[in-house]
Amino acid sequence: MPSRLEELCVKKGLKMTDQRRVISRVLSEATDHPDVEEVHRRASAIDPRISIATVYRTMRLFEEAHVIDRLDFGDGRARYEEARTDHHHHLIDVDSGEVIEFTNDEMERLKESIASELGYDLIGHRLELYGVPRKRRADKSES
Repeated sequence: MPSRLEELCVKKGLKMTDQRRVISRVLSEATDHPDVEEVHRRASAIDPRISIATVYRTMRLFEEAHVIDRLDFGDGRARYEEARTDHHHHLIDVDSGEVIEFTNDEMERLKESIASELGYDLIGHRLELYGVPRKRRADKSES
């Protein structure tokens, strides 16, 4: 059964090789935001013939076709997620690297208001928040 990402690739007219199918499946099943090395690790566990070069080429192809999004969380590694139609943001735990996806209607209204006040129609944006859990921060203060 094709993954969501494979179906999107086919709709975009991309040729789907067996290795691209594996990579698309890895990305569709990801619940995190893997970097290329992690995608390669997961893909090569399914098909050991998949090289890191193949993963890099495929990720670039998928990104250019707008079926995946490249993310920069400030850790020096490009991370990826399947392109989605629902809009969301990310909160990154700077200690653990955990990425929490969220939506916020108030923030959406605020960004539109700011753009309007400055005389712009907003056509896109990206927001990443960085933090540490309060409990962990309080524990460190007590030490």
